[in-house]
Amino acid sequence: MVDDLVVGTHGRSFWILDDMTPLRQMNERVAGAKTFLFQPALAYRIRRNVNTDTPLPPEEPAGENPPTGAIFDYYLAGDSVGPVKVEVLDADGKVVRSFSSDDKPDVTMEQLGKTLNVPLYWIRPPQILSARSGMHRFVWDLRTPPPGSVRHEYPISAIVHDTPREPAGAPVLAGVYTVKLEVAGQTLSQKFEVKMDPRVTASAGDLALQYQLGVRTCDAMNSSYAGLDEVRALRAQLKAAASKAPKGELSDAIAALEQKAAGFEGAAPSFGASAMPPSFAQLNGGYGQLLRVVEGADAAPTQAAQDTLTALDQSLGELSTKWASVKSTDIPALDEKLKRAHLPAIDLATKVEPPEETGGEDEP
Repeated sequence: MVDDLVVGTHGRSFWILDDMTPLRQMNERVAGAKTFLFQPALAYRIRRNVNTDTPLPPEEPAGENPPTGAIFDYYLAGDSVGPVKVEVLDADGKVVRSFSSDDKPDVTMEQLGKTLNVPLYWIRPPQILSARSGMHRFVWDLRTPPPGSVRHEYPISAIVHDTPREPAGAPVLAGVYTVKLEVAGQTLSQKFEVKMDPRVTASAGDLALQYQLGVRTCDAMNSSYAGLDEVRALRAQLKAAASKAPKGELSDAIAALEQKAAGFEGAAPSFGASAMPPSFAQLNGGYGQLLRVVEGADAAPTQAAQDTLTALDQSLGELSTKWASVKSTDIPALDEKLKRAHLPAIDLATKVEPPEETGGEDEP
């Protein structure tokens, strides 16, 4: 790459400094700035790893590949008094991805250490924007935000210390993008280009169709996961109310609603499992499997994949309509009974920690 520096040491080894564009842009203006966003280098949309086997053990000498994605370099003369934010916009000005130094990791390494069934050294640590003074580098993986999912895993095609959590969002299309950096009320922006892997033979139309299907699938996963969050919040509060309610009409009403809510929650499907009644968890898992198929190669999605998305969307629409009826009718009716018993009303905005399902992709 023209933006890398390669140094050889008399045939014994060689070293590569990935993406030295910030060094080429250093000048008096940068040195005197309180905040500076460097012009990003050209980024290529490539597969992060095509090795389908487990990685080399960490003690085996091996070089480190350059970051996969668009590299954003920025400079802060001093610690930021507020959060540092980065937005990526497409050519139409639509925000594709946003980050903040206030972001919290989806899962911590400590949590993973308790549940993971693959080596912890495989895992890419959480990457959060820095608000501290100095030079900083942040890598955007050229994907939309990861969707809400009932199932998470780490692929067997792992890279030591750099294996991302799946599912990830849809890979973006080639084109011109804008990165915006916001620090203490000041906004800086730079344009950069994303090109497709030149080895890919799929047409621009095929890739556009793949992107559209991937985005639709991710949106549906978010919708089904939001419904699942509400059902879990309801069931947790019904359990708490049942422990305090006197026997009789109120306890019977709580039990009846709990039985109905259980059908909406369901469980994520496992590979090869028999068909289950549509539930938010079951549909979310179905969308997740579809996303894995759609994003499995840089090619147009098959007709079967498109038909599967249509069928899933229909099931989710029907389930969401039924759930809306529960929220507009069943829950208010129970709230009246809870109020008379001096018990708290149901609040679907209450967050409930979901069971973590994190493992390798070959997990049964």
